[in-house]
Amino acid sequence: MQLQEKIFNAGVVGAGGAGFPAHIKANSNVEFVLANGAECEPLIHKDYELMLNFPKEICQGFELLIESTKAKKGYFGIKEKNAKAISAISKHLNGKTELTKLGDYYPSGDEFELVYEATGRLIPPAGIPLDIDCVVNNVETLYNISLAEKDNPVTKKFICVAGAVKKPSSFFVPVGTSFKDIIEFVGGSKLSDFGIFVGGVMMGHLTFDLNEVITKTTAGLIILPKDHYLIKRKNQPEENWHRIGKSACDQCSYCTEFCPRYLLGYQVEPHKVMRSLGFTKTGSAVWNQMADLCCSCGLCTLYACPEDLYPKEACDKAKVEMREAGIKFIQQKPVKVHPIKEGRQVPLKQLIMKLKLQDYDVEAPYNLEKISISKVRLPLQQHIGKPAKAIVKKGELVEEGQMIGKIPDEVLGANIHASINGKVSQVTSENIFIEA
Repeated sequence: MQLQEKIFNAGVVGAGGAGFPAHIKANSNVEFVLANGAECEPLIHKDYELMLNFPKEICQGFELLIESTKAKKGYFGIKEKNAKAISAISKHLNGKTELTKLGDYYPSGDEFELVYEATGRLIPPAGIPLDIDCVVNNVETLYNISLAEKDNPVTKKFICVAGAVKKPSSFFVPVGTSFKDIIEFVGGSKLSDFGIFVGGVMMGHLTFDLNEVITKTTAGLIILPKDHYLIKRKNQPEENWHRIGKSACDQCSYCTEFCPRYLLGYQVEPHKVMRSLGFTKTGSAVWNQMADLCCSCGLCTLYACPEDLYPKEACDKAKVEMREAGIKFIQQKPVKVHPIKEGRQVPLKQLIMKLKLQDYDVEAPYNLEKISISKVRLPLQQHIGKPAKAIVKKGELVEEGQMIGKIPDEVLGANIHASINGKVSQVTSENIFIEA
């Protein structure tokens, strides 16, 4: 059985947050394969701990992918500050792989940034790494590929839990575990009233629902006081974001000047997108297009804007409106890196201070202890593409690793497997529930 078939059977997807089915990348032929160990979301340390504790498995997955894609060379991106991870990984790299040491900037983990830093190549506007003969995978995805090669499906997720909890740590947890069980496992929160950033404070989402569950793409949970600056900013109705922007934006252009994609040479200009909110006579059909190449990193909203406005959210709104109108932006000039790019990089420590997170900027060491849970809820859509179709029924006994959700042939998606032993208690169009 070929590697891409094993990856498909195992339900491996991009574990860094994107959720793209990994078998598609394994089936391509490219010149370079890149491992992404940059990890730049504030307070999230799970990739670092994974590299430190499972370097052999990660590098095995990396080599399997290089072989499968017939790549000439591999690049392994790690922040230079993470010396212990570099040492651990270096012991298992072969001669076809070169370390790419990255600065401690946000967002150095963006694949456009990583590809440029490693290869000197620029992904075409609205393109993907494959367009320039590259494939990029997060280190946890590579870890899962090494397991898939041995016919072990994805049943667990490696996450980091940080912020206002008693034991910040990183650990494996069955996919489908509730946030309530996760927070109890780390000793509980230090607070009675808190919010949870899922996947990170920059690109994740805010929730107060402890019944939400860990999926294959959840990088971690950041628990913060409900009156924290970030929660107050995020926990507003969307119409407030745009109303404030319409009344207060003075077109200073700081959001554009600090935009990582703009500095790489892409026509992303958030300050012009702000005009689409309605304070100019020129319509949104013009200004919305300046958002099409935005990567939604959040730097404009949470770092650059001196008035605490919401240019990233304006870009998100603009992209939706463009899709609905059937408009596709085409860059008007060649992609050329801005000459002052390096001078405008945002150090992660500086970003953490701006976000008022320095009190929570601590290590989250690997916890080997096994979490004990009695039930899971497994969403049938944990990936890009179509949802899996349930192939089990209520009352059926299942074992960990058993396929319970299948993707039909020729459909983009990923299979779903039971993450614990137990009985199927409910099956809906969106979820499968299992009780131990």
